[in-house]
Amino acid sequence: MIVEVAVLQVRDGQTKQFEADFKLASKYIRSIPGYHSHSLLKCLEQENKYMLEAYWQKLEDHTIGFRQSPQYEQWRELLHHYYDPFPVVEHYQEVLLT
Repeated sequence: MIVEVAVLQVRDGQTKQFEADFKLASKYIRSIPGYHSHSLLKCLEQENKYMLEAYWQKLEDHTIGFRQSPQYEQWRELLHHYYDPFPVVEHYQEVLLT
């Protein structure tokens, strides 16, 4: 299992609309083979900061399966204009579970 993590800085005054559009965009990521789940967490200390966690079977399910799909174009259209700066997306693999 691979975990995709992105810290999202949303432009001032746009958090409510971002959250609504994120909910709409979620249907696009859910439709990709290898997708398991995702969550959007809101930072308690900084109102405009969020963290996206998405769980994929393997790295290529995200980097190729999603990012090269028509669904990604819909995701991008709904969400990417909210970010300033554009987020760095990283992928993690579990090393230890307690």
